[in-house]
Amino acid sequence: MQYLERHTESLDWVTLLLVGCFVLFTFARQRYPKRFQEFIMLPITNKYFLVQGRNDEIQHPFNILLFVAQVISVSLFIFLFFKLNAPDMLENNPWLFVQICTGYMVFVHIKFVLEKIIGAIFSMDQLINSYLYQKLSYRNLLSMIFFIGNLLFFYVVQPTQSVLFIFALSVLLLNGIALFYSYKTNGNLILGNFFYFILYLCALEISPYIILYKALV
Repeated sequence: MQYLERHTESLDWVTLLLVGCFVLFTFARQRYPKRFQEFIMLPITNKYFLVQGRNDEIQHPFNILLFVAQVISVSLFIFLFFKLNAPDMLENNPWLFVQICTGYMVFVHIKFVLEKIIGAIFSMDQLINSYLYQKLSYRNLLSMIFFIGNLLFFYVVQPTQSVLFIFALSVLLLNGIALFYSYKTNGNLILGNFFYFILYLCALEISPYIILYKALV
């Protein structure tokens, strides 16, 4: 009988990160039960913004907990994408996930700071703060979908390029719907600053992703 060597990949670190995300979600739910309940209901009602989020507290501990989970979940999905499409990069760079995670945090932070600066320059602080808070909340909610997707793709089903692409496209579509709803909610404020808001949208909401895509591709 001929024995074949079987290579198994350790996913211990991925498991720890996913457990960490679950702990963050659980802690947020236990520490802020009413806020979490209204947050989960965002696809149905905007009561979360009217009650819990009325002060646009971006630095609230609840948002920070969910943002950390967002960084981990999104970075794991991007890592999985590279693992499937560029395995040589993973073999030559054992720190790929750390680099993805760091790059994601730096990108989000720089974009946030620039948006706040633009808001101050054009005297749109109220509009920008409300918009940033809503955008952060929706993306924290979408990160839960990434979390579930990571569980499936790492442990249940073997993902393919098509599956990952469809999944990512679906999340992007949901993000687009959320942004559109945010624009609709702040319609009066946007109309009052329409020209500046279009400049902001083109400069900081569209251009950074085009530049990032060009840099990666």
